[in-house]
Amino acid sequence: MYGVRHHILEEFPQLSGTITNMKQNDPQFATLLSRYDETDKKIYGIEAKSRPVSDDYVEFLKKERLALKDRLYSMITKS
Repeated sequence: MYGVRHHILEEFPQLSGTITNMKQNDPQFATLLSRYDETDKKIYGIEAKSRPVSDDYVEFLKKERLALKDRLYSMITKS
């Protein structure tokens, strides 16, 4: 959705307990989650404020967010 934040806890509400636990106890997960949050904030800032950037850059950020989300989900379901 355009101009909306994609918080990981809202993306996977059924896994919120696991996500919170892993964020506190798994440094690798916490680092990836931080990268996900920062990427999501960049995308939101661009979309919400209609900042002038290239479409390629926005597409790159969205692909990065998706790849991070996939990696986080994989880590969550393996724990």
